[in-house]
Amino acid sequence: MKLMTWNVQWCRGVDGCVDPGRIARESRAIADFDVLCLQEVAINFPGLGGSSGEDQMAELSAALPGYRGHYAPATDLDSGRGTRSQFGNAIFARLPVRQVFRHMLPWPADPAVPSMARVAIEVVIQAPFGPLRVLSTHLEYYSPTIRMAQIQRLRRLHQEACAHARAPRPSGEPGEPFTALPRPRSALICGDFNCTPDSPEHARMTAPFGGDPPAFVDAWLCLNPDVPNAPTAGVHLDNLPRSCLDFVFATSDLAPRLTLIDVESATQASDHQPIVVEFD
Repeated sequence: MKLMTWNVQWCRGVDGCVDPGRIARESRAIADFDVLCLQEVAINFPGLGGSSGEDQMAELSAALPGYRGHYAPATDLDSGRGTRSQFGNAIFARLPVRQVFRHMLPWPADPAVPSMARVAIEVVIQAPFGPLRVLSTHLEYYSPTIRMAQIQRLRRLHQEACAHARAPRPSGEPGEPFTALPRPRSALICGDFNCTPDSPEHARMTAPFGGDPPAFVDAWLCLNPDVPNAPTAGVHLDNLPRSCLDFVFATSDLAPRLTLIDVESATQASDHQPIVVEFD
């Protein structure tokens, strides 16, 4: 199974051009992925630089035949034109998606800095090796306090899922809302975490759990334990430092299946670089 994660900056490239079709084309050229996790996907947001207010989910879906797109807005505003302006994360999959969850992340007040609502979208897919939870998220940029609260929420969501896996609930009739579907322990959480590999947030994300939930490992360090994480931001921009802000965290039971991780450094279709991982 091959997965790509990419903060696409509302599909705006280093050249300032907003082009969802380019994101789709370059994604397909980089990897023949089964799952594509995107952050910063906009719908009807003409105030974003270079945007005409296009429906980026619709344009990406049209440019990715064979994939089903799922969207979770973190920001959902009245545009003042009788429509909604939305900004959030998406997952496109060509594997069967058994269930979709949309988790708003904590947003404690931090009056010292600007901040915005954040979300994680979760899909339960049928991977070739069994059911798997995949989450695409984008954490707070300015406030370490808010960012750490969001890390804690992601950890609690994992503990919750593992509790469901350990003690499945009774099922209703097939097709009813009470139908019990898998909440597997195995999971990937990927996206723009807005922290560096040496940060307290990264350390907390990979800290062990009490009890039986498998801990998360940084997929890059799993395959490259002696090599610093490749930069994923600021690669083609002079006004931003080159740094690694984007990660794929996998539960430890998936680590033996991990065969590849690569940061694609050539593309300039966003201010971030995509990460590709493969599991056998």
